[in-house]
Amino acid sequence: MKTLQKLSILTAALTSNAVCLQSAENNTVRPNFIIIFCDDLGYGDLGCYGHPTIHTPHIDNMACEGLKMTQFYAGAAISTPSRSSLMTGRLPVRNGMYGDRRGVLFPNSKAGMGQDELTIASVLKQNGYATGCVGKWHLGAFSPYLPTDHGFDFYFGIPYSNDMSPTQNKGWHAQNFPPTPLILGNKQIESEPDQGELTRRYTEQAVSFITEHKNESFFLYFAHTFPHIPLYTNGRFEGTSKRGLYGDVVQEIDWSVGEILKTLREQGLDEHTFVIFTSDNGPWLTELENGGSAGPLKDGKGTWWEGGFRVPAIIRMPGKITPAINDGIMTSMDLYPTFLSMAKIDLPKGLVLDGVDQSPMIFEEKASARDEVFYWWGSELMAVRKGPWKYYFKTITDQYLRTVKIGIPAEPLLYNVQTDISEKYNKAAEYPGIVDDLIRLAGKHRQEMLIKPSVCDQ
Repeated sequence: MKTLQKLSILTAALTSNAVCLQSAENNTVRPNFIIIFCDDLGYGDLGCYGHPTIHTPHIDNMACEGLKMTQFYAGAAISTPSRSSLMTGRLPVRNGMYGDRRGVLFPNSKAGMGQDELTIASVLKQNGYATGCVGKWHLGAFSPYLPTDHGFDFYFGIPYSNDMSPTQNKGWHAQNFPPTPLILGNKQIESEPDQGELTRRYTEQAVSFITEHKNESFFLYFAHTFPHIPLYTNGRFEGTSKRGLYGDVVQEIDWSVGEILKTLREQGLDEHTFVIFTSDNGPWLTELENGGSAGPLKDGKGTWWEGGFRVPAIIRMPGKITPAINDGIMTSMDLYPTFLSMAKIDLPKGLVLDGVDQSPMIFEEKASARDEVFYWWGSELMAVRKGPWKYYFKTITDQYLRTVKIGIPAEPLLYNVQTDISEKYNKAAEYPGIVDDLIRLAGKHRQEMLIKPSVCDQ
């Protein structure tokens, strides 16, 4: 009997060791992923991107330890389309999350991102990942369009922008908006939560998710509500920035990033977790001091000038990524295939992506896998970039104002956005052959694009 007990104990020990070894092996090939996604944060709003009075030591240190991207692009210049591109790896015209009349989803929108769109969360969950979403969603305000309907095990946050309620927005469209709900899972737990405490509460939920899933592979999508207007922070951060309330809000986000990275270190997950910090689009310049800065880039949110699409992005994975300033072209859509490649998960059969796998650039210091960017606004392609050259089919001025103007430029517009980051010097007359090449490239891209009907315009 004692012999059988000893054999049983030995078998259990060997099984336990095998499980531990298997877990360790899985951890080697199945990294964790965290996306920290800001709302309306501009290219010039961080210390490491040159802002003189907004102090972001945690984000700056993250840049010192990882890759600071200088040519990283959002999938669109406004919220809903951009977020859909991040989640699906597909351009908004391909996934339907765009609008020609209503650029984003509103609380009274009739639908959201459809179940036929396969999110990165869904694929990772199907392959054994724990998946959590914290913060602003903006891809559908009710089931079957919530994060929990799109592959996330856990959700805590608000379903759309923080100004979309009658108490926060006195504009022409706010009268039909309900109070903003705070959702846990798929249930509303509060109405009009204190926005000054949102960043803190989001951070606590994100830290809890990491801690609870430290022994398994996980994907956390942490989408901040701010610095989208209206701006809110709390007593701990009010008046801490020389940039005013906007700076205070960004500095609280920096604190939040510090809490996430500290948790990873404390839980022994630091070198095993891919973290990217970025933004959904450029700064809301028409909000003046309540809006951010695009730094040297032209214009901001809601435009297809560089300030609308090009955003700050920092990637960190200690021991796996060589710290550097990286000028390779990359988009938020590239994260989808990159994550699957890192996790050794095959792309779902038949899935058409606009993102490309950038793991060789990130981990092997190779050239970017893309040299093209397509700037869509609604269902129309407005500009195209290949290599350093960018050509405009239409331009926009005074976006978000009653004087907004979209039109065909009086003369061809070609910019070298590598040497002329501010788009000041039109080179179309000097390089007509490049203009022709970009027009042909755009034509081919349009022909190959199957444009899905708009959800936002419903």
